[in-house]
Amino acid sequence: MARTVRFHELGGPEVLRLEDVEIGDPGPDEVALRVEAIGLNRAEVLFRSGTYIEQVKQFPARLGTEAAGVVEAVGSRVTGLEVGQAVSVVPAFSMNDYGVYGERALVPAAAVVRRPDGLDAVAGAAVWMPYLTAYGALVEVGGMRAGDTVVVTAASSSVGLAAIQLALRVGAVPIATTRTAVKKDALLAAGAADVVVTDEEDVVARVLGLTGGRGAAFVFDAIAGPGVLDLAKVVAPGGTLFEYGALSGEVTPYPAFELGMPALNMRTYTLFETTRDPERLRRGEAFVASGLRTGAFEPVVDRVFTLDEIREAHRYMEAGAQVGKIVVTVDH
Repeated sequence: MARTVRFHELGGPEVLRLEDVEIGDPGPDEVALRVEAIGLNRAEVLFRSGTYIEQVKQFPARLGTEAAGVVEAVGSRVTGLEVGQAVSVVPAFSMNDYGVYGERALVPAAAVVRRPDGLDAVAGAAVWMPYLTAYGALVEVGGMRAGDTVVVTAASSSVGLAAIQLALRVGAVPIATTRTAVKKDALLAAGAADVVVTDEEDVVARVLGLTGGRGAAFVFDAIAGPGVLDLAKVVAPGGTLFEYGALSGEVTPYPAFELGMPALNMRTYTLFETTRDPERLRRGEAFVASGLRTGAFEPVVDRVFTLDEIREAHRYMEAGAQVGKIVVTVDH
């Protein structure tokens, strides 16, 4: 039996329960892990509350797609992984099928990556989702290069901070946006070339001013909603507006229709485009591991909770005050 977080109804953090659950043995293509740390993502808050892009199919339901741990057992068809190996789990599956909130977890072997030497469990649970999200959109799909400017919204999130570091690594110029000035200094310290405080400044004027009127090659947006109309105005000719989140919770207009049909590349992006494609995941894993080795990438952890504090961890995530990743550790 393993202590496992489940929920029996939709709702707030109070619906989360720690229960003893029989995990079982891995199937042919699965891996059993002793979980050491769990990376929290907003998708889990949305799934728990019934507002995610995918609905809960049955109760009790599980949570979590990102963790670090040690391999306890491997399925009969699994190759390249062995018992005792330190690994991380990347989001590559539905929470209706698997969940990593617990002391032990079964996960698909295809969602497991080796944990680079020197990376502890907390960092191992904090690194992959942010960097693979930014890498998949900006490098794999966008082809970001040295000299490109990228506008990063919700820049104090773990993905936003990873996008800043990734841009710097390839020689691009990251411009961060944040709603209030509270996080401005932290973003400048994280490497942002400039920070636009959206409650106080005109995003369009500031970005166009910073780019000599040309605009940004990329806008990497986690917010969506009405703000995309301004973001569309700062995309340079031939550039791309990536929508990878919907934090606003509001209807998102299509800028080309609202702004008189300008030529605009706008696309949604999900991490699954990278993690469910073996070749893209292989390249992404190599890119991130290389950045970790050289020190170009350093996951930013805002706060660490214990598994017993899972409700508090979810409340903290919902408050939105964090700069970086929220991680939950698991004692054995």
